[in-house]
Amino acid sequence: MMKRLWLSLSLLVLLVSMVSSLSVPGAQAGDFNPELAAQTGADDYGMKSYVMAFLKAGPNREGTEAKKAELQRAHLDNIKRLADEGLLVPAGPFLDDGVLRGIYIFNVADIDTAKKLTESDPAIQAGSLVMELHPWYGSAALMQINQLHSQLARKGI
Repeated sequence: MMKRLWLSLSLLVLLVSMVSSLSVPGAQAGDFNPELAAQTGADDYGMKSYVMAFLKAGPNREGTEAKKAELQRAHLDNIKRLADEGLLVPAGPFLDDGVLRGIYIFNVADIDTAKKLTESDPAIQAGSLVMELHPWYGSAALMQINQLHSQLARKGI
């Protein structure tokens, strides 16, 4: 379990590094862009506060395949809604079948707000998933990830 968590966090750090290294056309490394910093909510270090959520398998994982598919569709629709509202930046599943099912990074600065957003997830409501929430300080460049993703995805979720 700890190895998976460590691997997951390492992959997240790599993702943040990759997003942070993306350049704006015409910009050079080290060029401060005050408009982009303000738009993303960056502090003087190009960072900001988020809340990271680890989605874990919940106690209620039973049901027919049709019910599971319906719940998964509602879960994905909720993810899209939160992302469209700018409240969710990276989100995605882990590709193994362990207890850790996925991660969210909420664009909020406090656990209470993230908890309220978490409670809007139909999979949480059904007990199929539970979330563990942690305050996290990361690159404000993550605020650009949904826009970049929309330019890369041929299909929606």
